[in-house]
Amino acid sequence: MLAEIISIGDEILIGQIVNTNAVFIAKELNKIGIEVVQITSISDKKEAIVKCLDDAQQRAQVIILTGGLGPTKDDLTKHTLCTYFDDVLVKNEEVLERIEAMFKKYVPTPINDVNRKQALLPSKAKVLENKMGTASGMWFEVEDRVVISLPGVPFEMKALISNEVIPALQQHYTRPFIIHKTVLTYGLGESVIAERIEDWENNLPADIKLAYLPNIGRVRLRLSGKGPDLQVISARIEEQINRLLPQIEDIFMGFEEEASIEEQIQKKCIANGFSLALAESCTGGEIAARITKIPNASQYFKGGAVVYHTQSKEDLLGVPSALINEKGVVSVDVAEAMALGAKQKYGATHAVATTGNAGPSKGDEAVEVGTVCIAIATPNGVFSAQYSFGNSRERVIQKSVNKVFELLYKEIA
Repeated sequence: MLAEIISIGDEILIGQIVNTNAVFIAKELNKIGIEVVQITSISDKKEAIVKCLDDAQQRAQVIILTGGLGPTKDDLTKHTLCTYFDDVLVKNEEVLERIEAMFKKYVPTPINDVNRKQALLPSKAKVLENKMGTASGMWFEVEDRVVISLPGVPFEMKALISNEVIPALQQHYTRPFIIHKTVLTYGLGESVIAERIEDWENNLPADIKLAYLPNIGRVRLRLSGKGPDLQVISARIEEQINRLLPQIEDIFMGFEEEASIEEQIQKKCIANGFSLALAESCTGGEIAARITKIPNASQYFKGGAVVYHTQSKEDLLGVPSALINEKGVVSVDVAEAMALGAKQKYGATHAVATTGNAGPSKGDEAVEVGTVCIAIATPNGVFSAQYSFGNSRERVIQKSVNKVFELLYKEIA
């Protein structure tokens, strides 16, 4: 069972927004055994939509379009679909009532004729109720294929996918099961891992696929299988995972489908009664941002200080100026003093500190661009290390953040 996603909107093509809709839809389709073969972004033009629909029907049984369903003149999707399916727009009284009720309850300005036009829908389409907005979803059937049109507003699209589209597809088609299991690794590059597990990879059965998904400071290894029997596929993937893990146990940080490394750290800290504080310099609050994205982080995360300026390291964390003058602000000694200062300031059992030169220029720093020092203070003392993370500012920051999580995970495991 194959699907294609078509994202309509000039705002995507000019880089004004990121196409997160396609990512969400692809994940949800994959969960029910529908494989996405192509994702396409096109402009708000009738000719582009028609051509893309023609091409997509040669590849996929399920075609999902997002965007272009607003009430203004630049939203052409609904009218184009009418032309494409030789259809006409008709007023849907039920939809009109829902739109009027929505305006009355939530919108301070009165409804106008432009908004009422949202109730004009193709007569051949099954209407998918949008409880979050005024643009209804539409479901067309063409022989053994379905074409689904959804609004581009992310929260509206997500609700329609979850509540309308996925249940309808599950009822409409018999599908295989698609299983993914993704191993999280930190600390080694893709090529080094590939060399280490080469024999294992070469002996994978034909129905189990391996993909390397490298990122800055980490590599994900995704095993995938597809077939009619869920238990059989799951068992075969588990068998291969059990053969893989002994070869990478020093860099293994869990499974992505179960929990991110931040979630695992949170669970371990709460279970062990640990608490955490941060002192961030070169990472500028990125570590705290990732920690606090996880619900219930307040159960273990005490707080953090972004001590970017040298003076703030002294004033907020009590780092001695003499130490900074002697060792340099980017040094393991200063990193350790920062970690100990944060641990004491916030009353935490553990504290992490980062200090480094992320670039792009060396400036007044005594160290080269990409030099980063990380320290972790624990109930048993403090340890630190110095790293060289390259000359790209963004890369230096992200590698620093990922290295912190790797070190912290190993420390509290």
